[in-house]
Amino acid sequence: MVHAYILIQTSVGKSVDVSAAIGDIQGVTRVDAVTGPYDVVAMVQAHTVDELGKLVLSQIQLIPNITRTLTCPIIHI
Repeated sequence: MVHAYILIQTSVGKSVDVSAAIGDIQGVTRVDAVTGPYDVVAMVQAHTVDELGKLVLSQIQLIPNITRTLTCPIIHI
């Protein structure tokens, strides 16, 4: 399994709406609205890196009011 944090910037005032929409996506294990340079942080899981990319590109980035995402895969050292 591949796990990653997705750092998300949203349109002003839309972090709650974006958080709710992301929470409904299969593969999202946790989603939180946060303060700072990003508005929402989601933890996701997928079977492969390719599936992770598809999850971000075809589902998360298509949610209205998302302006930017940054995918941070988790590594185990």
